[in-house]
Amino acid sequence: MAGGNERSMKALKEVWKRAENSLCADCGKPDPDWASSTLGVFICLSCSGIHRNIPSISKVKSLKMDYWDDAQVQFLAKHGNAVTKAMYEAHIPIYYYQPTYNDCQVLREQWIRAKYERKEFTEPGKQLPYSDGVKEGILWKRGRDNGQFLPRKFLLSEREGCLKYFTKQDAKEPKINVKIDVINATFQPEKIGNPNGLQITYLKDNKTRNIFVYHESGKEVVDWFNAIRSVQFHYLKVAFPIASDNEIKNRLTRNFLKEGYMEKTGPKQREAFKKRWFTLDHRRLMYFKDPLDAFAKGEVFVGSGENGYSVQKGLPSGTQGNFSWHYGITIVTPDREYLFTCETESDQLEWIRAFTSVVNQAMTPQEYAIEAYFKFKS
Repeated sequence: MAGGNERSMKALKEVWKRAENSLCADCGKPDPDWASSTLGVFICLSCSGIHRNIPSISKVKSLKMDYWDDAQVQFLAKHGNAVTKAMYEAHIPIYYYQPTYNDCQVLREQWIRAKYERKEFTEPGKQLPYSDGVKEGILWKRGRDNGQFLPRKFLLSEREGCLKYFTKQDAKEPKINVKIDVINATFQPEKIGNPNGLQITYLKDNKTRNIFVYHESGKEVVDWFNAIRSVQFHYLKVAFPIASDNEIKNRLTRNFLKEGYMEKTGPKQREAFKKRWFTLDHRRLMYFKDPLDAFAKGEVFVGSGENGYSVQKGLPSGTQGNFSWHYGITIVTPDREYLFTCETESDQLEWIRAFTSVVNQAMTPQEYAIEAYFKFKS
């Protein structure tokens, strides 16, 4: 019996060591040490918890702590991540957001359920709830002034190329009507205080407006998210006919590069530093009095190094404004310097890394136009 167990463990380790099984099949996290004995995939601890919630589909076991019999090991050897992915991920729409281990729970859970439970990607041309080019339904939206979440009707239309929401079910005119190409959507469960919280942003008069929504159903809110990406993708395919699918995919919804509190001072650099919530959305650094504010109090354009932008650790010598946090950052632009302070050194280094990643990228023609607007505004 002991010899059989040793033989199974040796065979298990051989399958486990295959290159295809070195990353979690669902989120891409390195060195997965769990596996599904019914699906044949190698997964990380976090994704194994999601699999455990769908026991009719997936039975999970630890590769280190649990016993695997010969039949289970042979099943893993026959399948593995490559074979199983070829089956369950055969026809993923290019616009569908495939989450990583850095993404929130609701995105990862619905991705796993979409693959194995609903089998959304096993057949070509399958009708999906986010692929119709139109989506209508209720989302709970946070009020701009009172902070209460109230049900609002939303309508997404590929034909009209816009997203609308209505304050009343029977309202004929929408409260907003936003062109699909100026919309971003990103999951913000911690900031919104709901595991299914979604932040929708859009540009109005070249200023960013935030809308915070959620739905009680994780599937419904992720369907909304992917419906927005679907409509954006088809809109941009028409607008940029020579662009490749991957180029267009990269222009769909994006996560913010960095968010958090910093202190800032004014242009004279003698005013007291004030604590603000900052959001870095690629080249737009926005700051808010409160993380759930609808409008930013101000925005800073972060250009490229070749155009005179840089980020420096610390503050200029002789900075006069009073500040309570002591880990400074200076952003140098062609027109002025912006001074910030962080509470901890780790915050400072994370912000510097984020700013540096932006400064090191060459600017696109569209970004030159945004820069010109910022200069004109100032």
